[in-house]
Amino acid sequence: MNQNDAQLEQGLTPENENNENHTNMASLLEKEGLGIDFPRQGEIRNGVVASVSPGQILVSVGTKSEGVISGREYDLIPQEELQKLKVGQEIPVFVINPEDSNGNLVLSYVRAREEVSWQEAEDLMASKQTVHSSIVGYNKGGLIVPVSTLRGFVPASQISLSRRAGLTGETPEQRWGKMVGEEVDVIVIEVDRERRRLILSERAASTETRESLKERVIEELNEGDVRTGRVTSLADFGAFVNISGADGLVHLSEISWDRITKPSEVLEVGQEVKVKVISIDREKKRIGLSIRQLADDPWIARAEKYQPGQLVEGTITRLTKFGAFARLEEDLEGLIHISEISEKRIEHPKEVLREGDVVTLRIIKIDPENHRIGLSLRRVDSMAYADMDWQTLLDDDSGEQESSTDEETGSEEEA
Repeated sequence: MNQNDAQLEQGLTPENENNENHTNMASLLEKEGLGIDFPRQGEIRNGVVASVSPGQILVSVGTKSEGVISGREYDLIPQEELQKLKVGQEIPVFVINPEDSNGNLVLSYVRAREEVSWQEAEDLMASKQTVHSSIVGYNKGGLIVPVSTLRGFVPASQISLSRRAGLTGETPEQRWGKMVGEEVDVIVIEVDRERRRLILSERAASTETRESLKERVIEELNEGDVRTGRVTSLADFGAFVNISGADGLVHLSEISWDRITKPSEVLEVGQEVKVKVISIDREKKRIGLSIRQLADDPWIARAEKYQPGQLVEGTITRLTKFGAFARLEEDLEGLIHISEISEKRIEHPKEVLREGDVVTLRIIKIDPENHRIGLSLRRVDSMAYADMDWQTLLDDDSGEQESSTDEETGSEEEA
């Protein structure tokens, strides 16, 4: 009988023999203390805190001896967490060295926590689950938001529309500083362990759309409100300015008191400006804004020196079918209606006036709200203004006499 036949007769097969040998070997190793699942470098295990003392924590991880957290790894543990560690508490640990030169099993609590956090971040990215956190800081490009023990970054482009709508200022401190401490919901959109890169998005976690945000803003706005906004685009007819998440139009005529032919002469995309809400069309969802109405009106200042009935000198600048325009001073013109040019009936101002003529005119109306000055040529010699003209003449003579007296007095004193 050969060896195989003998094994078969005893009920043994090659497979059964291997299983039996394995069992015997495991028993032998266990007896000799060699069947212990020794930790491997880079492995993360759950351990139980065996003792906590200044500068050192001993953790049982299932081996005959306890692992140690000390030195730099001890110092890296945040003080508030260190104070919470108790004997018997289960914690994750990272195996730095299964056996150092002193025979110690060297562990790290912080690195284990971090590795667990990276795994959680990857799981969150895969599940697209929303994380509730708070803003703890910022940099030039966006916000810093913690996820577990990691610090995630929310780029400016991934901040929610409503939060971005309130952005003001040019420096990071001005733009982001006031948001620190605010609560935020985010979704993990990128995880890169090697580069220690965790990118988050508030926009992806928000159900708010640009259209719904605009509707809300329009409902909250009132005519006359003054808001700070940012120029989003320029067109020949005006500029679009975003206020609180909704774009409003500043028509070309509402940009500046000075005459401009296109918005780019005074504005640029991205510029922060103060605007006044001058119209709201809730049905068509349109917002009318003005920049110039928040600035002093130079026309008012120039026109304040004039009054109705006053005689002035003007230069004819334009002739039209309905009258002639006369310049009283730089950037200040008045209209001589055709009915105020001559006592006789005329068909066109060119019958009496030419461009460039310098003529004496009488102011008959000043309309500050509409920036209009009404002038008259035919009323220059009108008796209706005789008393005013006489008083003006007396005031002028009195002023000349006082000036002359002052000059004479000054000459005598010098003498």
